[in-house]
Amino acid sequence: MPPDSLPSLEHLATAVILLDEQSRFAYLNPAAEHLFGLSNTNLIGHPLQYAFTQTEQLFGTIQSALNSHASHIEHELVVGTHGNGNKLYLSCTATPLQVGSFALLLEFHTIDRPLKLAREEQMLDQTQANRLLLRNLAHEIKNPLGGIRGAAQLLEQELEKPALREYTQVVIQEADRLRSLMEKLLTPQHAPHFSALNIHEVLERVRSVVLAELPEGLVIQRDYDLSLPELHGDKEQLIQVVLNIVRNAAQAMQGNGEITLRTRITRQVTLMKKLHRLAVIVQIIDNGPGIPTHLRDKIFYPLVSGRAEGHGLGLTLAQDFVSQHQGSIEYESEPGRTCFTVTLPLPHLGK
Repeated sequence: MPPDSLPSLEHLATAVILLDEQSRFAYLNPAAEHLFGLSNTNLIGHPLQYAFTQTEQLFGTIQSALNSHASHIEHELVVGTHGNGNKLYLSCTATPLQVGSFALLLEFHTIDRPLKLAREEQMLDQTQANRLLLRNLAHEIKNPLGGIRGAAQLLEQELEKPALREYTQVVIQEADRLRSLMEKLLTPQHAPHFSALNIHEVLERVRSVVLAELPEGLVIQRDYDLSLPELHGDKEQLIQVVLNIVRNAAQAMQGNGEITLRTRITRQVTLMKKLHRLAVIVQIIDNGPGIPTHLRDKIFYPLVSGRAEGHGLGLTLAQDFVSQHQGSIEYESEPGRTCFTVTLPLPHLGK
């Protein structure tokens, strides 16, 4: 309980956390316990990392307040919690204190809904721009490839030394590979084929494919809610979504690490500006190095990749396919833990 000088914190609807001089938990009011899914009694004396993930912004806000000896406001703070596993979008005011053992007061206000809607709007615009860019790029590249391949075949027929045909075969094979890639770029323009499906069949298919590709050193754990009802979606597209994310994770860990496939249900969620009573959450969690900081705002852009040999199309296509399912795809990443969350609406099941 707080001292007598701060009794009103118990009754505030605003989430308030008090820290001591070592930035350890000293008190949470009931509103903070409810917001973060944490217990006041279990946190006293523990550092912030004990309860929160993605703490870089939060520590920056705290340090700014302490350095200036004045309140500091962070209008768009993203923080994750170990308590309920959620990622929260908040505004935070940090105020230095001189009250007993309390050194800092943190006040939080949720901005989840407006910020989430803005992010969804941005995702829609980005997906449409990516789709147009990829389609135009594919058409521009696909046509010359046919000419290059044909010229290589004609040249091969004129070569007298069989050994030289090895070089023309390289040209032909690489032209075929690029043509196949262009076909993949054009795939999103085709309408998905929706039918009832079990999301766990999708995940099991991906799991078997990736383990066959990387049989040693990679562990793929299951954390399924087997009570989930069936989705209405395109099975092949959803397999490609999960496969692209899991492959990226496996490649980032160089085939050595752990990936967890998790499913859960969520209620009363807004997706693509529409409120859905029920939705399925699919999370792909890995313990790899995390997404490089300089790529975090651009990972869904086409031709952006953290690997020299990567073509940077996997997440772009994943975002497009999820958008066609009226869902959302988000991620959070820090060294040792990256989590992609795909949320897909469930059909209305009646009263």
